[in-house]
Order: sequence, then structure tokens, then C-alpha cells
Amino acid sequence: MKNLKTINSLVSLALLAVFSCSDDFIDVPSQDENSEGFFNSEADYQEALIAAYDYLQATAQQFQIAEIASDNTLAGGESATDSPGIQEIDDMIHTPVNAQLRNIWTWMYTGVNRTNYIMEFKDKTDFANKTSVIAQTRFLRAFYYFELVKWFGDVPLVIDKRIQYGDQFGLERTPKAQIYAQIEEDLIFAIDNLSYTQSQTGRITKGAAQALLGKAYLYQEKFDLSATILEDLINNGPYDLLPSAVAPLMWESEYENSIESVFEIQYSDVDGGSYDCFQCLEGNYAVGFNGVRGYVGPVFDFGYSFNVPTQDVVDAFEVGDIRLEYSILDIAKWIQDNPTASYNEGAGYEQTGYYNRKYIARLGDANRPDAALTNPNNTRAIRYADVLLMAAEALNRGAISDSRAQDYLNEVRNRALLGGVSTTGTNLTNDIYKERRVELVGEGHRFFDLVRTGRAAGTIPGFQAGKHELFPIPIQEIELSGNTWDQNPGYEN
Repeated sequence: MKNLKTINSLVSLALLAVFSCSDDFIDVPSQDENSEGFFNSEADYQEALIAAYDYLQATAQQFQIAEIASDNTLAGGESATDSPGIQEIDDMIHTPVNAQLRNIWTWMYTGVNRTNYIMEFKDKTDFANKTSVIAQTRFLRAFYYFELVKWFGDVPLVIDKRIQYGDQFGLERTPKAQIYAQIEEDLIFAIDNLSYTQSQTGRITKGAAQALLGKAYLYQEKFDLSATILEDLINNGPYDLLPSAVAPLMWESEYENSIESVFEIQYSDVDGGSYDCFQCLEGNYAVGFNGVRGYVGPVFDFGYSFNVPTQDVVDAFEVGDIRLEYSILDIAKWIQDNPTASYNEGAGYEQTGYYNRKYIARLGDANRPDAALTNPNNTRAIRYADVLLMAAEALNRGAISDSRAQDYLNEVRNRALLGGVSTTGTNLTNDIYKERRVELVGEGHRFFDLVRTGRAAGTIPGFQAGKHELFPIPIQEIELSGNTWDQNPGYEN
């Protein structure tokens, strides 16, 4: 059976004429109003669904930027002017004129529009697998809206119909509570209509929907609901932690879609884009960009030295924590242990000597047609370790059960060959927060963890309370609305 990453590449190329790129509010499908020539067979629905999956691949950039926005990493790169939008976010001086933030807005709304295209014509043709198609579609819509509400807060909510060019003049920003309500409704439908396994690797499962719903509840501090759905997943799902001996290999290609992966975004080495069309990529751009500048040697390949870990996050690991070595590459130590290796020492900007080992190029990746854009390393978007830690947090912060919270936390710690904790109350909360940082370092969760728990101010350098909890609405989108939208607080001028 073909992996979804292969199907995605093939269908994306086939649908270039159907879903065109533009500089408008979102990408608008070039179909007639009634879609007379489409949605006449299951194959049509499946092609449209794969096109909706396609914009998951665009999230490589935002997971990387979310890490840079936190206190875990610095922007890095070649110089202070290399990708200035990323540098601005790192320094917390970003404005409504920021190319990367507009990419996130546009690409996530393109994903929304592709799911709504299916939903608009969901009743046109019946077939045996239709409920599964709709359930996967609704998960994807929930995921894209979850990303939008995380980054921007109140955003326009449109469901079951496409946003056509011109519609933006009548759209208003919707309160995020309503957006979360729609996310919950979509995910509950997906949970009720999907199984834990799929015929093709990479398709959405019941477990992915449960994990994302538990996460959405946690972000809203609905701790009882979050704990209930996450514990159901823990007790009844097919997932588990990879054992300690195997955990260092988790980000290697042979361990993609492993028993620990609850929701994994699929990438391939198909050359589907360029530096001018990052949303067209089939490869994981962040992997090449995170790597060691000028590296030659075993195990790894060269990169562009973005997203470099700080000394602070290195120091957050406890003595004896095996995750430090397989999460963060200490290049000086690596060169000492591997004397045939070399790199451009002193080259690059804000170089700390550390690199995100989870997502950097492996040896041989440079042999691909465009190594920086066609890396096939999947993004492990939600791992079982994350599920355990979210469940622990919900149980603890919701005053439901500190003992069960300890159990889940200690599963993660024991895998790292650390002793268990027996703390309770606020002390346990802080232990869970510490564990999330070191377990999930490099995976793009830290910034939003700090924001949603009120710990960002005073932790992230330059972070201003009352402003930086959200990112600015791109100025082009406000202008496209006819200047009827209010900007997020702190970004008005």
C-alpha cells in the first residue's frame, strides 16, 4: 500500500490546475460555482482530500518559527538580515508587515478552504467510504483553525463553503471561543467516525483526533474534558513510548510513523517547489535549514544553521538524562568524538555551538535534487509522550488526580532513565512544565506552552505581556478586509 506521502506528491502535481496559487486572501479553487465537473465519484473526493492534506506540509515553517519565538532557540542563520521576518520574531520586534506570519495566515486558510470545498459538496455523490473522507476532512479543518487561533486569536470562521475572492469584504473576525467550539465539533465527529488504524500510512486516525481534541481542551483550560479524552486515548489506543534503547533513533527515517507517533505529517523527496513557493514543497524545509553550516563528516549533512538551541535549554536537562544527547547536537563535542568531521566554525549568526538534532539533515540528504527543500523527514506533530504529559497536566491543574498525573509524568521520565517524582500540587505542575520543555525541545511547542500557562513574560527575552501572546494580523489581510478589522493589541501602530 502506498504511503500517503507518495500519494500526496502525485496528487499535488495533478491538482496544480485545480488549486492555483495567488496573493489573494486565500487560494481559490478554479472550479465553476456548482462544481459540475467534479465530486462525481469517490476518486474526486479522495483527490480533493489529498489536496486538503497537502497544506499540512506547509507547517514545517511555523513549527520551526514557534521554536525560535520561545526561549529554547535563537534564529541563527547566515547573518542578522538572513530571513528578517524570522529574526524579528526571535527578537520579539515583529510587526504586521512580516512575510513569515503572512505565510502562516495564508497557508492555513488555504487548508481551511480546501476542506470547506469538500464540505460544500459533501452531499453531491454517495459512496461507501464517504463518512471516513468527511471525518478526515473535518480533522484537517480543525487542525488548520487550531493553528490560526493559536497564532492570531480571533480570526474569520467560515465553514462548509469556500471563501471566494471578494468574500473577505464581508467577513469579520470571530471570537476564538466560537472557533474552539467548531474545532471541538469537527474533532468529535472525526473521533466518532474513524478507527485507530488506516489503510494508508499518514491518514488521520481516531487517535490523532483524540489527541488534538485533548490539546484544544487543554489550551482552553477545560481540564476535566482534556483529561477524559486523553486518558481514553491512553487506555484504549494502540500507542506506546519507544523503549529507552530505541528512543535515540526516533527521528531517523526507519522510525517514521512508529508506535509513539499519534499524528505525523508526511514529507517526501519530490521536488515540488522553490524558494519562491514554500507552500508547494513536498519536503520538510526546516530539516535542511536547521543543520550545521559547512558540515562534512559522519551521520549528518550540511545545513544553514537556523533554530540553534540556547545554553539555557541545554542546562534545563538533568544530569543523566539520555535525551540531551539525542535532542541537541553539541558540535564541539561531536567534532572531538569524531575527528574526521569538520564544519565552518565561526560562520553564521548567533551560533551557540548547539543544533536541533531531531530535525537536521542526515548523511546523504545533500544528494537530493535540492537538499534544502526536498528533505523527506516527517514532522512528529503529536507524540505519545506529549499525550502523556498533556494528560498529566490536565489531571494536576484540574485537581482531578495528582497520583495519575505522577504516573504519566514518570512514564516519560523513566524512559529517559531518570527517577520518578512524588510531588503534588503546584510543585507537580512545575515538574510537568519542566518535563515538557526537555522532552519536546525542538518540536515547536514551547512558545505556546509558555503563553497558555501565563509564563512567557519574564521567560522569553523581549516578550511584552498584553501584546506578544498573539501575533499581528498581517497588514495585507486587514487591507483586503476593507480596513474593517481591528489589529491585535500592541500592534496597532
